[in-house]
Amino acid sequence: MAVRAVMMSGSVTSGPPEFRDRREAGRRLATALVPLIPTHPVVLALPRGGVPVAFEVARRLHAPLGLLFARKIGMPGAEEFGLGAIAAEGDGNAEPVLDETLMQKVGITRTALASVIKQQREEIARQQAAYDGATPPIMGRVVVVVDDGIATGGTMRAALRVVRHRGAARVVLAVPVAPPETVADLAVECDDLVCLVRPPDFRAVGIHYADFQQVEDNEVRQILAQARTTI
Repeated sequence: MAVRAVMMSGSVTSGPPEFRDRREAGRRLATALVPLIPTHPVVLALPRGGVPVAFEVARRLHAPLGLLFARKIGMPGAEEFGLGAIAAEGDGNAEPVLDETLMQKVGITRTALASVIKQQREEIARQQAAYDGATPPIMGRVVVVVDDGIATGGTMRAALRVVRHRGAARVVLAVPVAPPETVADLAVECDDLVCLVRPPDFRAVGIHYADFQQVEDNEVRQILAQARTTI
């Protein structure tokens, strides 16, 4: 059963935050993904914030949980201005996905980004070593990629392309919240897309959660250990 573009609209200016915390968002997201259960999917989380959300999805879908590492590649000196992203699945090599058109527009070359790419590749390697979570094989599988929300989508685009490159039979993007324009941009990178809330006046992921505390490395390790014993 297809689950493409399952969405509920929302606004950041009316009422309380849509989600109590990441676990609650994950449970609501999992409900929308129930039609995938017969496909025996694999669930991949973007650490760190996506891990609590993905755990609830994996538990409801009776699916193995793994990690998908992705980092933004920002402009040197203005790191918040994204020019691409770098991602790796499991313990694989991290490969960059760059916005060549935007790079030409701002006058940045691949050579100028070499140090930024190296730094983000090293951070991915650190996370891969720190979390001790073997990622299940995804070749020929339905893969659900989960994060706690998306803003511009650059990092997620790189993540989805890695999953596709590694041979997933079907790629499903599932997030609690993202702006409408980002949802539209990422729809071409996946086979199905589930976004619960897409506020037209989107400002930041965190304001859609009552509790959006940073997820620490220890919590990621604990969740992965719990997944191995309970799912």
